[in-house]
Amino acid sequence: MVVLLGRAYQVQVLDSARLRAEGEARQLKSVAVKPFRGKITDRNGEVLAVSTPLDAIWAHPGILGEAQADWPRLAQALRLSVDHVSSLLDHYQDREFVYLRRGLPPAEAQRIEQLGIPGVASLREYGRFYPAGPITGHVLGFTDVDDSGQEGIERSFDNHLAGIEGRKLVLRDRLKRVIEDVESIHPVYHGRDLQLSLDLRVQVSARRHLANVTRQHRAAGASAVMLDVRTGEVLAMANVPDFNPNNRADISGDRFRNRTVTDLFEPGSTIKPFTLSMALASGQFTPQTPISTSPGIHYIGRRSIRDIHNYGDLTLSGVLIKSSNIGTAKIAMKLAPEKLFQVLSSVGFGRPSGIELPGEQSGSLLKRERWRPIEHATLAYGYGLSATPLQLARAYAVLASGGLLRPVTIHRRSGETSGQRVLPTEVVQQITDMLERVVSPEGTARRAAIAAYRVAGKTGTVHKIDPAGGYLE
Repeated sequence: MVVLLGRAYQVQVLDSARLRAEGEARQLKSVAVKPFRGKITDRNGEVLAVSTPLDAIWAHPGILGEAQADWPRLAQALRLSVDHVSSLLDHYQDREFVYLRRGLPPAEAQRIEQLGIPGVASLREYGRFYPAGPITGHVLGFTDVDDSGQEGIERSFDNHLAGIEGRKLVLRDRLKRVIEDVESIHPVYHGRDLQLSLDLRVQVSARRHLANVTRQHRAAGASAVMLDVRTGEVLAMANVPDFNPNNRADISGDRFRNRTVTDLFEPGSTIKPFTLSMALASGQFTPQTPISTSPGIHYIGRRSIRDIHNYGDLTLSGVLIKSSNIGTAKIAMKLAPEKLFQVLSSVGFGRPSGIELPGEQSGSLLKRERWRPIEHATLAYGYGLSATPLQLARAYAVLASGGLLRPVTIHRRSGETSGQRVLPTEVVQQITDMLERVVSPEGTARRAAIAAYRVAGKTGTVHKIDPAGGYLE
């Protein structure tokens, strides 16, 4: 009994102040448990984006504010000015938490914490790393300092990649440092991995060739899209100039645009194969149907259409091989305008492709009711409508797949996908034969020929649109 009374006296009287101070210094707190963001890979499993451990240095403004003598060495370690540290503490003086520096390598954060400055501690976070750097920058986009998707795939699939944070009950000291995990309140669900359809090897090649051709022609920029015509998968999608998502300092927001889906242009002569597909499908024309293009200029009312040469009499095949504007317009105007609208719409012009990327533009294709005769003619060879590079690639995939329109995707697919038939097989074969002749000595794309390979293609030349209206020379 004497022993118990003595212990009670010690706890209640002698040690009461110490125990009360320890109790006040420790507190139970419900805190968030951040999920680990899923990684992104290409179709072959090559890692394109992964979260890596980073640390943040934070402070309790009240406690650090009383350690003013330590500010200079803290500022030096953080590579900040003393004035900046002072400003942060003043601004957040009524709070118990302020970030001093984020995104530091763990070893560097540990060295700062080991300085032993009162009120300063580290906090584990995660940051995104992109092994391919600028090669996949426009497709992947990037995350912010909180590892939340801001552009590209990171933004479109943020919910899939980010996961769901949990909560747990912890015991913390007066500096808000966790002493002990007490119990889990809600489980954390980590983000899921995402496999893209991109093939990094093809992407590297596409980007290299874009850089070369841009430099060769002193162009302001260039874009490329490569699709698997059997599945609709995007194998490569690149733009130059590009950006490095690992280092975005001093890069304007305009540079982040994935121009293959956001930028519109008039496709020009690349539309001609679809106009002639319409003509062949009508049954009124064959590849050998004669078309006169003399004398190299053709009037529709007071407006004129010109060819770069007077090609004289051509067959329908010759119209495509020589890329005659006059011949294409004459063919189109012998058929009802709604036929041209129907074929262009059926291969995807004037509507979004459905690609899972932010900022995609649908392009423009005027409704038939608004066409004048000159618009009927010029639309046939690619003026008066607008499209993205992805839309044009998708339309040509229809020709390459025998007339089937397939949904495009940035996701990895397994096996061939079904498509919607929008052009007759026989017509597509006839057009493809013509496009092979375009990439031959008699055509306009002979420099695109590749020895030992069959190549089908089409050149396209357009005037740049003047923002004030009309065209620039």
